[in-house]
Amino acid sequence: MTARVVFTSGFSRLDGVREFTVEAKNLRGVIKAMDELYPTLGEHLVEETTVAIDGSIHETAYFQPIREGCEIFFIPKLEGG
Repeated sequence: MTARVVFTSGFSRLDGVREFTVEAKNLRGVIKAMDELYPTLGEHLVEETTVAIDGSIHETAYFQPIREGCEIFFIPKLEGG
């Protein structure tokens, strides 16, 4: 399935590009595709982001299916106390 991947402006390693189109069956495939474009990004996405798929936030969603045309937003995790 083709999905639109969007990053917030905090992802400086992406050379200013914030939107991508990737082919994947699930979120794990999306992360793998982004890691192929930007080596080591996949590990960062797993450890330091929360993901929203079509507006629904998922903490752990590696096997969340991706539907054709969906939007995936990677958001830096908020920390605080």
